[in-house]
Amino acid sequence: MLSDHSVEDLPALLRRTDGITWVDIVTWDEQAERVLAEVFCFHPLAIRDCRERNQVPKVHVYPDHVFLVLHAPHAGAAGHVHYVELDQFIGPNFLVTTHGPVNPAVPAAAMTVEVQSLIHRLESGRLRPRASHELSHGLVSSLTGRLRAFIATLTQAVWALEQRVTSGHLGDAEAFLEEMFQTRHGLLVVETMASLSREVYARMLKIAAFGTGRGSELVEDNVDQFERLRAMAHGQKDYLVGTIEFYQARTNTKMTIAAERLAVIAAVTLPITALSSIYGMNVIVNDETHYGQLAVLLAIMLAMSVSLLIWSKRKGWW
Repeated sequence: MLSDHSVEDLPALLRRTDGITWVDIVTWDEQAERVLAEVFCFHPLAIRDCRERNQVPKVHVYPDHVFLVLHAPHAGAAGHVHYVELDQFIGPNFLVTTHGPVNPAVPAAAMTVEVQSLIHRLESGRLRPRASHELSHGLVSSLTGRLRAFIATLTQAVWALEQRVTSGHLGDAEAFLEEMFQTRHGLLVVETMASLSREVYARMLKIAAFGTGRGSELVEDNVDQFERLRAMAHGQKDYLVGTIEFYQARTNTKMTIAAERLAVIAAVTLPITALSSIYGMNVIVNDETHYGQLAVLLAIMLAMSVSLLIWSKRKGWW
C-alpha cells in the first residue's frame, strides 16, 4: 500500500522495520542535497555524482547501501539521442532515486518515465516488493522496457529504409543517406547503453551486492535483460549496415556503368575530333570546298566509329 509523506517524516520512516521508504528527487536543489547528506549520510562522492552528469553507468557498494547510475534513451532532433540519467541509492529498507542533469531540450516528463511506470504497477497491485532491491528491480525493468520500445521504433525505421532501398524509391539521395546514418547512430547508442549497463549488473552479480538467493536472482535477471537488449540492437544495426552496403554497392555499380559508357563515347568521338581538327581547315575553306576529300574523310570517320563501337562491344563495355 502506497502512502505519501513529507520530508520531515523521513527520520521516523527510516527507523521503521515494516515497509520500504522510497524517496524520489525529481529536481536537484539545496534541500535535496541536504537530505542526502544529513538524513541518509551518503558519501560525498555519490552525492556529487547525483549533482553532476555521468557519461557512463556505474555502481559503488557501500557498507549499508548500493549506489547505482543507469541511463535511458530519449530521441532528440536530427537523430540525436539524449542520455536520461537515473541514479539509485538502494539500502536495507529504503530506495532513493534522483534524476541527473539532462539537456534542456529533454522534457521533464521524459525524466520520470520509469518512476511513473513503477508507481502505476504498485498502485495496481501487480508489483508487491518485500525488499528495496525488489523495488529497484521493478524500476530497472521499466528502464529496460523503455530501451526495448526505443529499439522497436528504430527497427520500424530500418524496415522502411530497407524497403526503399530494394524498391529504388529513395528520393533525395543525400537526405536518404543522412536518415540511414541517423538510424544507425540510434542503434549504436542503445547497444552501448545496454552493454555498459549489463557490465554494471554483472559486477553486482559477481560480488553478490544484494546477497544470495532472491537478491542474486533479480540481479541475474537484469543482466539477462540488458544482454538481450544489446543483442537486439546489435542485430538490427548489422541488418541496417547490410542495407547501407547494398545501397552503396548498387550506387557504385551504376556509377561504374556510367563511367564505362562515357569512356566508350570518348573513345568513339576522340579520333573523329582529332581528324576534324587537323583536316577541317584544309578540306573545307572559305573560297572552295573539296567535296571528294570531304567524302573520303567522312567515310574514314564513320569506319573508325563503327570499328571502335564493335571493339568496345566485344570488350563488354556496353
